[in-house]
Amino acid sequence: MTSSSTLTPNAVLERLQWRYAVKKFDAQKTIPNDTWDALEQSLVLAPSSFGLQPWKFFVVDSPAKREQLLAASWKQRQVVDASHYVVFARPATLGPADVDRFIDRTAEVRGMSRATFDGYRNVIVQFIQQPRFDAAGWMARQAYLALGQFMTAAAAMGVDTCPMEGIDPKQYDAILGLEAKGYVTLCACAAGYRAADDKHATAPKVRYPTAAVIEHV
Repeated sequence: MTSSSTLTPNAVLERLQWRYAVKKFDAQKTIPNDTWDALEQSLVLAPSSFGLQPWKFFVVDSPAKREQLLAASWKQRQVVDASHYVVFARPATLGPADVDRFIDRTAEVRGMSRATFDGYRNVIVQFIQQPRFDAAGWMARQAYLALGQFMTAAAAMGVDTCPMEGIDPKQYDAILGLEAKGYVTLCACAAGYRAADDKHATAPKVRYPTAAVIEHV
């Protein structure tokens, strides 16, 4: 990335000020293919602890499935009105086999012997096999890193989003057949373009003063 393509601090803050959780999407507007491809890549490139990527992102293209999800989302219209709808999921379980899959991929991408990563593999396995390790909670936190990156990337490209936690995860699992695929729903995110009459678009952001949430020590 060259300095000429770097966003200025003011430009970054402007996009973050522009962003809000859209309550009403324009159902007639669709995200261009190249923009959506970039947003999918923002998910692929999201950071995770150890680089393990314990997640999968289900883009719900089927209008019929989105109508079903609407009923499992407190009838929130973002589910069906947004251009795209992504369900963030974690694996149902996490074990050494998942670590081995990641190590295999690492060796493949970097063109190195798998044995080179034996030490790293053992560190990860020991971490996830700690007696009090909360695998479900840990994986959820990784997925939320991806959600944050997705929303920020969208804002940078002028695409609106709305993170969705007001959903019934078990119903989502059933509608999307996630149990058979070995995944569990965590949350979702609608993406598209705000409706002209969404009153929330012009409402001032409510945030605590900087000094109340950031402390230099």
